Amino acid sequence: MTAVEAQDAGMEMDSNLPSHTIDPSTLQSRIIQSKSILQEDAGNNSDNEMETEDHAANAVEQPTFQKLSAHAARPGGKAEYRRIRCPAHRYTPLRENWEQLLTPLVEYLKLQVRFNTRTRSVEVKTSRHTLDASGLQKGADFIGAFMMGFEPQDAVALLRLDDLYIESFQVTDVKILRGDHLSRAIGRVAGQDGKTRFAIENATRTRIVIADSRIHMLGSYSNIRMARNAICDLILGAPPGKVYNNMRNVAKRMNERY
Repeated sequence: MTAVEAQDAGMEMDSNLPSHTIDPSTLQSRIIQSKSILQEDAGNNSDNEMETEDHAANAVEQPTFQKLSAHAARPGGKAEYRRIRCPAHRYTPLRENWEQLLTPLVEYLKLQVRFNTRTRSVEVKTSRHTLDASGLQKGADFIGAFMMGFEPQDAVALLRLDDLYIESFQVTDVKILRGDHLSRAIGRVAGQDGKTRFAIENATRTRIVIADSRIHMLGSYSNIRMARNAICDLILGAPPGKVYNNMRNVAKRMNERY
């Protein structure tokens, strides 16, 4: 093929390719369309701004109310009171620790407290200085924990923390035992010189009181559950060594968690 023929063939191929020339009418219509879209968006924005301004102008300021005290929250301003009966074996500890029990109730919860010698019970009452509506129930739980046998420095945690509970159960609720079998079960829970009880308390971060055949536990829900499982295993006859091993694992898990 000669050079002239190659040039003619190239011109024919170029003529077959689609044209990329922009039509002026199409370009003008697109410009007009874009202008209309911009005007529409500007109109919508102005409408939204007007609606926001109208909403702000019509917005009503929300009122703020002060917190009611426990005395004012009661209908007619009447005072509430709780009565906690004192067992005979807790008279002497109550007399010796009366000041430690009275201080947090009066200074922290602003409650009125007295011991009624006729009914042999501690009476707790709200006053006009009481601010917390739940303070009366907290005070009653605090006194009730002391009556169960807990020390004042342990029971006072009920006033400061909201997720602490007290659980009580009988040894015979786990297994029906009588006579020496019941005594041995209680001895297994307590251990020699209270060693088993202290091990369970330290591992589960609870406080345990063994009052005859009744057991009281103070702590959070999950900790009480672990302590209860260990005590039930001892009542059912599990060897103390196995319970110690379980408590060691529980303490390790709790230390890793915290």
